[in-house]
Amino acid sequence: MTSSPFSSALPLVAEHADLERQLADPAVHGDATALRRLNKRYAALAGTVAAYRDWERAWEDLATACELAQDDPSFAEEIPELEVQESAAAEHLRRQLVPRDPDDDRDVILEVKAGEGGAESALFAGDLMRMYLRYAERRGWRTELLDTTESDLGGYKDARVSITATGTPAPGEAPWARLKYEGGVHRVQRVPVTESQGRIHTSAAGVLVMPDIDDPAEVDLDPNDLKIDVFRSSGPGGQSVNTTDSAVRITHLPSGLVVSCQNEKSQLQNKESALRVLRARLHQIAVEEAEAAASEQRRSQVRTVDRSERIRTYNFPENRIADHRTGYKSYNLDQVIDGDLDAVVQSAVDADEAARLAAAGDR
Repeated sequence: MTSSPFSSALPLVAEHADLERQLADPAVHGDATALRRLNKRYAALAGTVAAYRDWERAWEDLATACELAQDDPSFAEEIPELEVQESAAAEHLRRQLVPRDPDDDRDVILEVKAGEGGAESALFAGDLMRMYLRYAERRGWRTELLDTTESDLGGYKDARVSITATGTPAPGEAPWARLKYEGGVHRVQRVPVTESQGRIHTSAAGVLVMPDIDDPAEVDLDPNDLKIDVFRSSGPGGQSVNTTDSAVRITHLPSGLVVSCQNEKSQLQNKESALRVLRARLHQIAVEEAEAAASEQRRSQVRTVDRSERIRTYNFPENRIADHRTGYKSYNLDQVIDGDLDAVVQSAVDADEAARLAAAGDR
């Protein structure tokens, strides 16, 4: 035991110490955006640094016992227990050092879109949106509906919501870390309200989840690349909705992305919401392109599921929910739809961690 087998942790320990010094500087507290960024990174490193300190103590205790046992055999009696402690601490640290998603401490923008199935799909999209809103409420997150298009019979043709953590969440507990696995096609099997003969129909809705980019400087948006149109809002609304050109549509010319927002009465607020969504989409595209280019690095088996693949089935007659990526299945669909989503999400988190550990072991 002459050298540390976890030297890769040392730069992270040094970065954590440097962040601590920066956070102690009163000047930093005058910049809310910088302070939030530093706090997030500091919290993200805290678990790894604590695991390194625990392992370091266990490793040093074991090394000391081995050294003393050469002169006094009585110390040899402590070695087996110390070896168990060091091994457990090393395994915990090894898990902490597995490369993590750099966006895990971010908030999210989540979109739900009706798919195949007509009116029933829109009703299901509404059910999914309520599920996510209630899940966010259970976890103490803030939500803000950014844009919605309602269907004639209720539900949503499409809806977009921002989900924001309060304070600085613990590592792995931020909205993106929990909700990033929700992206994909969700299938429902049930008797639609429009079905007069009681037959079970299958329809689907799509979910898109993106990290919310809270610092505009992170995504470079050239004003010359944006085509901004204003138009009259449609659908139910307040005094100004349907009567003024407050809705905003932004087209990002280089990529062809189009984002529109109309929920706010103010044109300026709708523009800011649209820009926020556009930044999130462009960031997500850049991340996916970088991951695809780095072919030598294995991506998470959970996150790389093609968006066209049906990731989950909600069977109402059997009160059953099944995740096709992780094999998770339970018969409490009524509770899940009411926002009790943690067990389903955790199955994806566990599958993702197992994939990352396997990838780390292959290198």
